[in-house]
Amino acid sequence: MSSNFYELGYNLTDVDIQILLRVRKFMEKIVAPEINYYWINDKFPRYIIPRLKYLDIIDKSPLLTGLITMEMARIDPSIATFYTIHNGLVIGTIEKMGTEEQKKKWLPSLKRFETIGCFALTEPDVGSGINDMRSFASRDEYGWTIVHAEKKWIGCATFADIFLIWACNQANDWKIECFIVDDKTGDFRIEKIENKFGLRVCQNGLIVCNDVKIPKENKLNGSFKDVLRMTRYLVGWEATGLQMGAYEHTLKYAKEREQFGKPIASFQLIQELLAKMLGNVTACQCMMYQLGRIEFTDAQAALAKAFCTSKARETVAWGREIFGGNGMSIDYNIGRFFCDAEALYSYEGTYQMQNLIVGKHITGLSAFV
Repeated sequence: MSSNFYELGYNLTDVDIQILLRVRKFMEKIVAPEINYYWINDKFPRYIIPRLKYLDIIDKSPLLTGLITMEMARIDPSIATFYTIHNGLVIGTIEKMGTEEQKKKWLPSLKRFETIGCFALTEPDVGSGINDMRSFASRDEYGWTIVHAEKKWIGCATFADIFLIWACNQANDWKIECFIVDDKTGDFRIEKIENKFGLRVCQNGLIVCNDVKIPKENKLNGSFKDVLRMTRYLVGWEATGLQMGAYEHTLKYAKEREQFGKPIASFQLIQELLAKMLGNVTACQCMMYQLGRIEFTDAQAALAKAFCTSKARETVAWGREIFGGNGMSIDYNIGRFFCDAEALYSYEGTYQMQNLIVGKHITGLSAFV
């Protein structure tokens, strides 16, 4: 039932292979047996967080980080999303934009999963048009004040220890910059977003800040665009892993489920759907493997994110079709993958925005309004 149909070896070292095997064992033995409970009840299994440091999954190459993300998403995309937020967005931002003093202050505990962070960019009324951001901060003699900020759909917000808040800097010509809040003094509120139908295990929140003061050393220097390139790349891997999980569950079901006196896997229509699912999985694996081997551009990451998440929607839909009525129950897993694929398709930049990034790159003409 291998979903690695082209037998990609990814040119990994023995050490890298051992890391991936640890991740796979952890996800299959610890996460998989209980993940449907947490998905149905809209909760995150926080008990797994302290165990993650023993997997040795931080400070890895882009290729290995992508493969780790894929292995996690193969069992559950929400756990993979937690990893990409914490490792890619939070640790990645401080690594790229922090001073040596800032790195020494925050990175050690983040890398040991003793401190959990979140990345707050999107706003209730500002998504793709991020240059219209309304959150803003001001400077005074003591440091910085986040005068007002509202951030929505922020992953891990409900249990994070530090918050990377993006706001327009009044003191720097309203440039969008990152401020680290590690002491929730002032009016700092977090509200869990309820009633999601995708990535339910991943806890998203609405953050509201008013007159929150932070030390002057808590401002980072750099652009969010540099960080989003890596996370869009990782979403491509996540969509690939999601498809692998959906395909493996579907193939197993089709071989076990009998109708008209024989397994439904023996019917031509079912085999066609399985072959199309595997084709999408294999195409995404090959695309992401090549991307992980090069120093990729914004446009290359955007194409991977758009392609893999759109193929994921096809793959899970074909899988749910094969499950028939049983596919409507989360107990069979395919429904969870089906719903989670919708979130991957939209977050970290919508499908349409990714294609506009690619279009601008290949034509030299911007179609952005």
